[in-house]
Amino acid sequence: MSDVTEQLLGVFANPGLLLGIPLALAGAVFMSLGAQYQHRGVEKVEKLTGTEGTTGLNGAQLRGLLTRPSWVIGTLMLGFAIVCQLSALAVAPLIVVQPLGAVALVITTLLNARVSGHTPTKKSVTSIFACVGGIFLFVALAALYATERPISDTDLFVILTVLLVVIIVLGAFWLILRHRMRALFYVTGAGILYGFVATLAKAAIKRIQDQNFDWLTLVCVIALVAAAAVGAYFVQTAYSSGPPDLVIAGLTVVDPIVAVLIGALVLGEASAAPTWVLIMFTVAGAIAIWGVFGLARYHPQILSESQELGIRRGSTPDEATTGSAGERPQDDRHGGTPEDPTRH
Repeated sequence: MSDVTEQLLGVFANPGLLLGIPLALAGAVFMSLGAQYQHRGVEKVEKLTGTEGTTGLNGAQLRGLLTRPSWVIGTLMLGFAIVCQLSALAVAPLIVVQPLGAVALVITTLLNARVSGHTPTKKSVTSIFACVGGIFLFVALAALYATERPISDTDLFVILTVLLVVIIVLGAFWLILRHRMRALFYVTGAGILYGFVATLAKAAIKRIQDQNFDWLTLVCVIALVAAAAVGAYFVQTAYSSGPPDLVIAGLTVVDPIVAVLIGALVLGEASAAPTWVLIMFTVAGAIAIWGVFGLARYHPQILSESQELGIRRGSTPDEATTGSAGERPQDDRHGGTPEDPTRH
């Protein structure tokens, strides 16, 4: 007990944590607002082009996003979020800063409920609490036991090699199965990539602070930009096939879990944590991941759209094809034309 008390007092004596945590929370607010505006922009572009972007936004849609004020405003807000996040990473450990983005999930859920009119259900609220609760348990433990050490060339080589493998695997899945992929794939892929982005940003910042900007640091920055670009494309595609709070749920859970795993296993930021804390890290991460899958399954907007596809959850086979009133449900999103479930 005395050991935990000493660790807790050490948190309040650490100016880096006291500054990094508020910066990370500010970044979460900007992230949630930016996600809502970007989602609105993607929806408008889909309506204008008459083409859904669920299998990947095409060139015309990407150009159209640049002309949508809502998408541009959302992008600027995400830019502010990135500035806050990088500033937090400059002064506080990665495994403390990165999970705090879970606050964005709560804000985005409230915003999306107001904008879309889809009130969160009991199961979706439970899933949100699991996401946020698991992440905050993780942060509380990380704030007590996280440590930092210089990032070596070997550490960077390991991170860059794993990132290359991840990009190849995600790219192969996207090329082969993109016509069957839904929001959860794009959200998970973006979260994994953004976890590497945060880690590479932390590495680059630390090396610059140590006046060690060499060719490997430059490669680190280039890889960071590339991973961020691919992740951003995945996020925009996810907006076209899922509600913004589901996208944020995936990002604010998968992103920090990946970043924390790298921080703990490669950068040694959890080297001072006792065994019971490592076990609690695993439990907290499992709870948060369970919450993401639960939200993907029980989100009210997803359930509503499944009704539009003629698939009534819990209905009989006859009702699923005819609707509750004996008529085939219509898809109101694109001119009222019924949508064939087998197309997906």
